[in-house]
Amino acid sequence: MDNLFISPEFQMSLLLFVALGGYLIASRINQSAVIGLILVGLLVGPSALGLITYTDFVRGLAHLGAVILLFVIGLEFNVKEILSLRNGVIAAVGVIIPWIGGYGLSLAFGYDTASAIFIGTALTATSIAITANVLREMGKLQSEAAKAIIGAAVIDDVLSLLALAISTDVVSGTVSAGGIAIVAIKAVAFIVIGGAFGIFIVSKYVSKLDATGFCKKFPEFIFIFAMMVAFLYAMCAEAVGLSAIVGAFIAGVSFESVELSHSKNFKEGAEYLQIIFASIFFVSLGILADVRAITPEIALFLVVLTLVAIITKVIGCGVPARLMGLCRKDALIVGFGMAPRGEVAMIVALIGLEAGIINQGVYVVLVLMSLLTTVITPIVYRNWFFKAESCRYDASGICIDEGK
Repeated sequence: MDNLFISPEFQMSLLLFVALGGYLIASRINQSAVIGLILVGLLVGPSALGLITYTDFVRGLAHLGAVILLFVIGLEFNVKEILSLRNGVIAAVGVIIPWIGGYGLSLAFGYDTASAIFIGTALTATSIAITANVLREMGKLQSEAAKAIIGAAVIDDVLSLLALAISTDVVSGTVSAGGIAIVAIKAVAFIVIGGAFGIFIVSKYVSKLDATGFCKKFPEFIFIFAMMVAFLYAMCAEAVGLSAIVGAFIAGVSFESVELSHSKNFKEGAEYLQIIFASIFFVSLGILADVRAITPEIALFLVVLTLVAIITKVIGCGVPARLMGLCRKDALIVGFGMAPRGEVAMIVALIGLEAGIINQGVYVVLVLMSLLTTVITPIVYRNWFFKAESCRYDASGICIDEGK
């Protein structure tokens, strides 16, 4: 009987049962499904009932969920909408300001220089999985603000990678211009080469393959092929030091223009996978955090750090967005949309803990800060920006409200 409860079948059934509970909670409190899923994860995780722990099995499913989610989101974006001067400026300022804020605050609270450097680095990250999913739920994924968030967040991930590499080298005393340059070249090369290969070669091959008699006989072949490419790109992204979700997103962008006439719609198939695995991903964020580890000594630092994490992203990304042509409301949407740190900052915190750069207390603070910023953004979106729908949009998705 004990083997039954640790079997993959039972764990998968339990996770999906919990996810259903998340949807019920979201409905009762009139919030995004993301909020309900994270809250139910907190409830069943170590923080409360302790029914589910963050095992390798849960971690693996959550990772798959994040990859599939970003692949699906990438299917709705054109590469020209991502690589723009506006997105680059938003991302660059949105990395510098949070790093300064996190570093300065940590020193003010008495943390040593090494910990302060790593805390600042964790604040540079942006997790687009949460924000993009909320915007998708609300039908705003094609708005100008959403395009700026997605594009800037992809660039942000590359810059955060550089910040992590620099911080690790500075703390260890091995920083070098050559090492930084190598990391930057690999990241940019992957995005450019991977995107070009997907758009100009893979997508064209898929279109030709769809017209063959083979795909008429096996219409599901293209769907399997598309998911293979998504996970391949995710693996390659990790190989060069980027987040796997960036690779999956680039793969999705590569397939954005593919039109099929005989094969099954791989976009629809990927969305069904996303419903299952992304739900587990959001539940896992709640399971990962153990609020029992918070002591009175670090509770104040957690609250202040969370406020600084949000404010620095709102200022660091919102102000450049406003200066680059977005209206006031859309600029604020961009600022708050870049605030979630999610699994990206959690990964940075884990690297620091395993390297002995930060202690367990700092690690818990960074994990819970990541969770709080992840929860706050959907609440702000649903209850502030999109509650009354006072902002009107033109045909291109640009806000044309009176506040412009």
